[in-house]
Amino acid sequence: MFKKILVANRGEIAVRVMRACREMGIGSVAVYSEADRKALHVRYADEAYPIGPAPSTESYLRIDRILAAARRSGARAIHPGYGFLAENPAFARACRDAGIVFIGPAPEAMELMGSKTAARHALIQAGLPVVPGTDANLEDLKEIRRIAQKLGFPVMLKASAGGGGKGLRMVRSAEELDSAYRQARSEAQNAFNDSSVYLEKYLERPRHIEIQLLGDSHGRLIYLGERECSLQRRHQKVLEECPSPLLDEDLRRRMGETAVKIGKLAGYTNAGTVEFLVDQDRNFYFLEMNTRLQVEHPVTELVVGIDLVKEQIRIAAGKRLEWRQEDVKLRGSAIECRIYAEDPARGFFPSPGLITRLAIPSGPGVRNDSGVYEGWRVPLDYDPLLSKLIVWGTDRRSAVARMRRALSEYEVAGVKTTLQFFRQLLEHPEFAEGEIDTGFIDRMLAEGSLENPPPQVMESVALLALALELRNRQAQPQAPARHAGVSRWKAEGRERLLKP
Repeated sequence: MFKKILVANRGEIAVRVMRACREMGIGSVAVYSEADRKALHVRYADEAYPIGPAPSTESYLRIDRILAAARRSGARAIHPGYGFLAENPAFARACRDAGIVFIGPAPEAMELMGSKTAARHALIQAGLPVVPGTDANLEDLKEIRRIAQKLGFPVMLKASAGGGGKGLRMVRSAEELDSAYRQARSEAQNAFNDSSVYLEKYLERPRHIEIQLLGDSHGRLIYLGERECSLQRRHQKVLEECPSPLLDEDLRRRMGETAVKIGKLAGYTNAGTVEFLVDQDRNFYFLEMNTRLQVEHPVTELVVGIDLVKEQIRIAAGKRLEWRQEDVKLRGSAIECRIYAEDPARGFFPSPGLITRLAIPSGPGVRNDSGVYEGWRVPLDYDPLLSKLIVWGTDRRSAVARMRRALSEYEVAGVKTTLQFFRQLLEHPEFAEGEIDTGFIDRMLAEGSLENPPPQVMESVALLALALELRNRQAQPQAPARHAGVSRWKAEGRERLLKP
């Protein structure tokens, strides 16, 4: 097993990986930009190394600087988290060439599944279900018009190397096609340095369901149930749950077995996710594969009882996967809300600034994966995700009730957040009944039904804020406890060691 792992990321996912390392007795190494000098992941790590200025292109995306930090620290493995370099096969290959273990799939699998057109082509050849459309880059507008007419409007233009809603355009008529094509290619080039796009038939009000895979290098590949990811705003997930209220045992098994076939087709190892769209007739189609740990992985962990990060580390170390498919049991229900420093009243515009007060919910069945603390200044340079609030309940109804309670306890002052948005969302009757699809949130926002919070919610939030203010005024600061056997990084004080 590894003695030390470098985490090539920041924020809550870096802290999440480091916590797994600490439980396994593995040292953790942080890297940080100038903007993150006092970030939580830097404070939590056993060691930390600067890698450049605030822009990610000069820090978290610099393969050379991350590998240099790994060599300097003596880390023999790197966990990429999600985002940044997590799905970059060049990074995985550079780690391999440097004799450092990349905690993730092989670069060849990343290349195959990282290109949506290449993945679609491979699945079509294997007779597996994909959304009707093309499997190659489209450059001729005349050909695009012909294919769009054959598929029938509406259609979707998608970036081949895309993700997160970038390079994505829905086209409802032939008149919109030319401008949408130019916009999609331009956005794809800016986001992924790849302007390739392809066409798919648009499915009306589909569900977005993903299957978690876990595979070792000894031939075992299993699926760990599904996650419902239909609640999205502008094609970006905001709330996820496990299991999906849509699936029954038969559909879950068929989707899981299909996902395993896709993983085997790619020669996949480590943790990965196969994403599907499910139409109104419960037919499912391959959408894409994410060759990394997903943001929403905690809901699977709570329901299945398997620590995905620890399994990633063990698999990367060459260990056999101890879990068999028949060992995987889904127990209860889990929900995750992504809490962002954004202002819903201003179109979810980012809200950087100083966190002047932070009250984190707790109690039975509540988990908060966070990358911030009270007194931390949220930078404008990165994704404004503050934390992921996750709850578990014995069934979906109890999980929804628990999330409502947890959201009522959560308070962040100093920056705008999406907390109130989620409080309203969970009160919506259609959400309560599980009647959702990928366009649900955008429709509700357009209709104004997610605008005015219920009076009882506003009253409870106001009372909580008052109670927390009184508590904060009465609280006396305490000196940090000292512990024997800590590293030099901790014993001598992170603040002093972080100074240039």
